[in-house]
Amino acid sequence: EFLVEISGTTVTITCPLTEGSITWELAGTRVPTTERKHVIENHDSSPVSVSCSSGGDKHEMYLNARVCANCEELDAVAVTGIITADLLITFGVLILVYYFSKGRRGRAGAGAGSRPRGQKAQRPPPVPNPDYEPIRKGQREVYAGLESRGF
Repeated sequence: EFLVEISGTTVTITCPLTEGSITWELAGTRVPTTERKHVIENHDSSPVSVSCSSGGDKHEMYLNARVCANCEELDAVAVTGIITADLLITFGVLILVYYFSKGRRGRAGAGAGSRPRGQKAQRPPPVPNPDYEPIRKGQREVYAGLESRGF
């Protein structure tokens, strides 16, 4: 029901009561003002209990407001603009990285020390043809019957 406005270190509290002479109390101490709005200058961010009363009506509130001397207030349009600009810059960098890495992908396999990728690495070596087996040690007698042809 209270209206609280914070600007820098100044806290302005508006009492919900509209009629009669208003009495304010902060942390049990009576404040010498009878206006509907109470201004706390140089608030130190410490929690305080606030009450305003008029006649038989009394309203109480626990004020736990954080204030700072050099804070900047931003409206919703400024915050939205900052977030939008950040997202656009991030997506721009991502697109640039994608296109530059896309061009280098073809050159990566051209190096001498590159390994084959994909299915070539998974495929087993081809089965050798038994007609063209290499001569191994100890098997020379298999090929001893072959004679060279003269052309």
